[in-house]
Amino acid sequence: MSDQNQQAFDFLGAYCPLPLTHSDQIVLGHGSGGRLTHDLIERVFAAHFSNPFLNRGDDGVGLTIADPEVEIVVSTDSHVISPIFFPGGDIGRLAVCGTVNDLSVMGAKPLYLTAGFILEEGLQIEVLEYIVQSMASAAAEAGVVIVAGDTKVVERGKGDGIFINTSGIGVRPKSWQLSGRNVKVGDQILLSGPIGEHGIAVLQARGELGFTSEIRSDVAPLNAMIAKALKAAEHPGGNAIHAMRDPTRGGLATTLNEIARQSNLGMVIHEATIPIHETVSAVCEMLGFDPLYVANEGKCVFFVDEQYASVVLEAIRSTDNGSQAVVIGELVAEHPQKVLLRTSMGSTRLLDMLSGEMLPRIC
Repeated sequence: MSDQNQQAFDFLGAYCPLPLTHSDQIVLGHGSGGRLTHDLIERVFAAHFSNPFLNRGDDGVGLTIADPEVEIVVSTDSHVISPIFFPGGDIGRLAVCGTVNDLSVMGAKPLYLTAGFILEEGLQIEVLEYIVQSMASAAAEAGVVIVAGDTKVVERGKGDGIFINTSGIGVRPKSWQLSGRNVKVGDQILLSGPIGEHGIAVLQARGELGFTSEIRSDVAPLNAMIAKALKAAEHPGGNAIHAMRDPTRGGLATTLNEIARQSNLGMVIHEATIPIHETVSAVCEMLGFDPLYVANEGKCVFFVDEQYASVVLEAIRSTDNGSQAVVIGELVAEHPQKVLLRTSMGSTRLLDMLSGEMLPRIC
């Protein structure tokens, strides 16, 4: 432990009512969205905050109101990306789109956002103004309004320029109970487009590739695309889309594993059908990354009743953000809670959840 960390540990120990040890400390992998994140949630947050709403394990929660036909959906997210500007976006656009998408994958129409800013002493006002303008532009694009906010400033060296927390409120029909718990055997798994672009764009912005490319982050509000898919999937009993997720931290593979665990079902994914930009594929191969675990900020995974899959796919493809949508797999009763990948070589391998931190500070 460094002298600085030891001093912080000693200071905390002087005021904390618990006896502290040097074991079991937070590491970067706890923010990856993968196995370490889920272990931390189960051990600390779920253990103390456990309630029927949180225990659903979705990206947001539906709350009952007096109206018998609709319910409010609430979600929250924090954004700590480094660097704060990257090809295709910035932390402000990311903050708005991330929360809009979390509401949208719950089947909600996003309406309102709140924004909390933690600013580090020394951040230039011009930089802050650019980020706020970017947020305003993204909110207008998504058709939402930022209705409340908060600002805190920390001492120089105690932050990283700017962190942003956003919360969102939307509404959805009560009959649309979208959740990872509701997917069924036979459901088709649809992916709205190529994966890995956000993670590689951020890595490029850090100057760690040694070259530049045409890859830009896919960060975008997906509510218009998702609304069109939901409209196409409507039927008298509810909606043929049983669940949706945006595969951000931990990438597509981690998102698929989350749904497999929630539903207690298995999945078979066909590698040859997964769209990946050839530059993303080349960079991942060069650096030893698997694009299935690289973050995205403008993609959605749909879990759709097989009878409606082709109609929903057509609706998604009719939008700008979903023009390259494909079917990548299906839900099966075999091997519950496990995701199997049928490789392009004809073999089958287990596609597990991200176990560590591939790219820190990615969203």
